[in-house]
Amino acid sequence: MSFSQFGEKFNRHSGITQLMDDLNDGLRTPGALMLGGGNPAQIPAMNDYFENAIKQLIEQGDFVDALTNYDGPQGSDRFVKNLAKLLQQEFNWPITEKNITLTNGSQSAFFYLFNLFAGKQPDGSHKKILLPLAPEYCGYADSGLDEDIFISYHPDIEYLDNRQFKYHVDFSQLVVDDSVGAICVSRPTNPTGNVLTDDEVAHLDELARAHDVPLIIDNAYGTPFPNILFETITPFWNDNTILCMSLSKLGLPGVRCGIVIGDEDVISALTNLNGIISLAPASVGPKIASHMIEQGDLLPLSRDVITPFYQQKSQQAIQMLQQAIPDERFRIHKSEGAIFLWLWFDELPISTKELYQRLKARGVLVVPGEYFFFGTADWPHAHQCLRMNYVQPQEVMEKGIAIIAEEVSIAYSKTL
Repeated sequence: MSFSQFGEKFNRHSGITQLMDDLNDGLRTPGALMLGGGNPAQIPAMNDYFENAIKQLIEQGDFVDALTNYDGPQGSDRFVKNLAKLLQQEFNWPITEKNITLTNGSQSAFFYLFNLFAGKQPDGSHKKILLPLAPEYCGYADSGLDEDIFISYHPDIEYLDNRQFKYHVDFSQLVVDDSVGAICVSRPTNPTGNVLTDDEVAHLDELARAHDVPLIIDNAYGTPFPNILFETITPFWNDNTILCMSLSKLGLPGVRCGIVIGDEDVISALTNLNGIISLAPASVGPKIASHMIEQGDLLPLSRDVITPFYQQKSQQAIQMLQQAIPDERFRIHKSEGAIFLWLWFDELPISTKELYQRLKARGVLVVPGEYFFFGTADWPHAHQCLRMNYVQPQEVMEKGIAIIAEEVSIAYSKTL
């Protein structure tokens, strides 16, 4: 038996597959310290809300209706209309239900989008997705049907107090030319928790418009929901922006619901892809989210429950790390959102892939930084960083951070 070219490409090892395998294995392994995967926190208030909402939907007959019927390829009409109205009211964006489509998770949305705009073109040329700064979400890396569809750039590094730092887009090196099919950023950024400033987003929008390419913004952690965001920013969308959202980090990863907001032509293309590839998006997540909008609960829960929960967890983890690892070569990216901390071990004598293996052998699961630097030239900094999920219970965080500190100390001691 042999695979096609498509089969061979998608049968290769992938960083995102390793991440999800670790997540699955860790959940089944007693005592595993899960500081790697992207599973959101179990927030008691949110879980209670979902349980009560599902009970109400069951009593009304809506939940079984969602389980036993297909939606159309655009997704739930009710949810799409409710969401369009919410965004109009909240941000005064000129959108209707024709500007929104749903997908089976945002991962599939990006697979669709990247292959709509990048790869081999009808005229025989080859276009790429421009990532203005790396590190960027490793789940993008292997999503192209064609090879070599990403180009990315190293960031400027701003050094901050308390052994923290922040990445910025280095516009002096950014090149947007005819080889670029779209510009893509995540905001807040997975893996670093970085939030692009309003000026950076405005500048990227100008570049995108000047070169007649869309600006794709991955808003899976952003405003107005789930609002895992610790900086005050201006929400951004216009007719040249493709904004991608998700129900996962609201606390519903299992319902697999991605949301894409864009120009009507883009939404039409994505809806057609849904019909061809999966018939229709899943129905349960939109049913729950539509209930939340109709009850007026979606934004208050995001603002008053989700945001403070994650902000407190983030600050607790930063304090634990700074106390456990006093080495001046250790820095943490400023936590501005998302559910991860980005750890930088400058001058580390081993790669973080090696550090990952040492930690895994001791039951601590993290993600090595190398997977997040794709589409760019190799850089020593890429081998010195780890992504760590900070949402686990206090005792898990303490145990995991203590082991990370021990292994880093052992690694650094080899240079003495």
